[in-house]
Amino acid sequence: MTVSTLGRRYAQALLTLAEERNSVEHVRRDLADFVKSWAESRELRAVFENPSVTAEARRSVLRDIATRASMDPQLLNTLLVLADRGRLSQLPDVFDSFEAMAEAKSGKLRAEVVSASELPEAYYTELGATLERVTGRKITLVHTVDPSLLGGVVTRIGDKIFDGSLKNRLSELRDELLR
Repeated sequence: MTVSTLGRRYAQALLTLAEERNSVEHVRRDLADFVKSWAESRELRAVFENPSVTAEARRSVLRDIATRASMDPQLLNTLLVLADRGRLSQLPDVFDSFEAMAEAKSGKLRAEVVSASELPEAYYTELGATLERVTGRKITLVHTVDPSLLGGVVTRIGDKIFDGSLKNRLSELRDELLR
């Protein structure tokens, strides 16, 4: 996953505030819930993308959502800043960065696994256990599906990529044959 610089900056600020209040997990949960709502609700996004909706009306919507969800106050403040600056579209990046930074501070590593099709849960469990043995650290697996891989799996841990996809192997074979 590629995350924007802007997303990392907001996530770092939010994480620092959450750590000061010992509320990292609460903020993470609330942020995950809001990001899910943001992604699923076209109406919610429309409120913040429509230039005819006033800034105060947007702030009111966010405060109402925060009250109903018992949202962490620091998260609400961050969402208000993002809304005021027209940057709520960066929310997925903020969430991804926040999760990655929080995991790193807790000693965990995030492993992103992309496969050509959905794999059995047993595969992910075994892969997680293997990665934990190899790295000596607790692993958090995030898996997605990308049919363009044709087959196989691509695993990324930090800046290391293990590409076992059929697409990559075919590309390597093509390069070899062209030499």
